[in-house]
Amino acid sequence: MAFTIITCSGISNTGKLTTQAGTVLLHRCPAKVEACTAATRPTASLENTARQAEKILVLDGCSDCCGRKKLQALGIDPHLHLIATDAGIVKRGMDEPHYEEIERLAAAVLEAIGR
Repeated sequence: MAFTIITCSGISNTGKLTTQAGTVLLHRCPAKVEACTAATRPTASLENTARQAEKILVLDGCSDCCGRKKLQALGIDPHLHLIATDAGIVKRGMDEPHYEEIERLAAAVLEAIGR
C-alpha cells in the first residue's frame, strides 16, 4: 500500500523542507508514495485527499504539529507521523532548507514506511 504524505508546509525552513522532501519521495518512490499534499490546502480539498488515501503519513516541520492538527480537526488520524526536528533538522527561521536536510528527511520517511 502506498502512502499519501500530508506536509505542514509552513514558512520556516522546516516547514518548507517537509514539502520538498515529500515531493522528492513522490518522484523517487511512486510505489511507496502515491501523493504529497500540503495541509495548508483548502479544508475540503485536504479532506477529500485524506479520505481517498490508502495510508497517511503526516510530515510536520516542528513540534507545533500543524499538519497533524489540521488533519485531526477533520476527524482523521494519520497512520504515521514524523517531525523534521526529531530527525535532527534544526529550525532556522525562514531560511531555505539545505539539500542534505531534504535527503535526511526523505531517508527518515523511507525508513518509517519501510523500504
